[in-house]
Amino acid sequence: MKIPKNARKKLWSRKATAHKGDFGRVFILAGSVGYTGAVHLAGQGALRSGAGLITLGVPQKIYSIVARRQAEVMTRPFPSTKQGSLAFKALRPIRQFLKSQTVLAIGPGLSQNRETQQLIRKLISGAKIPMVIDADGLNALKNHAALLKKCRGDVILTPHPGEFCRLFGGKLSDKDTDRKKRAKEIAKKHRITVVLKGYRTVIASPSGNVVLNKSGNPGMASGGMGDVLTGIIASLLGQCFSVNEAACLGVYLHGLAGDLAGKKTGQASLTAGDVLDALPAAIRRTCA
Repeated sequence: MKIPKNARKKLWSRKATAHKGDFGRVFILAGSVGYTGAVHLAGQGALRSGAGLITLGVPQKIYSIVARRQAEVMTRPFPSTKQGSLAFKALRPIRQFLKSQTVLAIGPGLSQNRETQQLIRKLISGAKIPMVIDADGLNALKNHAALLKKCRGDVILTPHPGEFCRLFGGKLSDKDTDRKKRAKEIAKKHRITVVLKGYRTVIASPSGNVVLNKSGNPGMASGGMGDVLTGIIASLLGQCFSVNEAACLGVYLHGLAGDLAGKKTGQASLTAGDVLDALPAAIRRTCA
């Protein structure tokens, strides 16, 4: 996948007078009891890829755990259910906070608690800013895909094949032609950008443009990798990259960081944390 020169330049160069507010206010709504790692990885993915201000929205029950771990990002607690996921009564304060944000990433580790899933659907259908929807954000849309057309801002979905089929039905083969065709159909039908993850991730835009990514390796087939990708794409959206640029560049950088890290650790030992550590080198190489 060829990254446009202007996109590389935008990622690398910053004016001497720049301040953190110039590079986006990224709000990541994630986590529940037992899934605090997803919050951390998404937040670090956004941080390592250049976001200016990052806020992690989490259930009150895991606030102290997440806040202690995140030195460079802000953490904001919201009402939680008895099970430790976001409660529906968090809707109003979350919507209020969104008014000050540039982009919303929603889904990593939020759980499939019924009340939380209802909250997710309400937020998705009413959000006015660009969104990256992943993991439990996608699960909340099962049998509710029509809500995507109600979104007022641009939407990027990042499903793996299983999530894609649960959400949109049918089956997916491993053939690139089939994956590209299905992703393109869904992107056009729902007017969204689809990042269909897997070997040679497919990025399909609502305009009908389809790109096949070739960075990445089998060592990235492990837990937490998708959380990192969600943070990266949200970060790029917050830095005023176009939706297509953010999706394509985010996927490419994520895969390249995995390739660089894999050369050090070996693919069998590769972790999402290794990918985070390799992101600065991936950005330098891409922008060289």
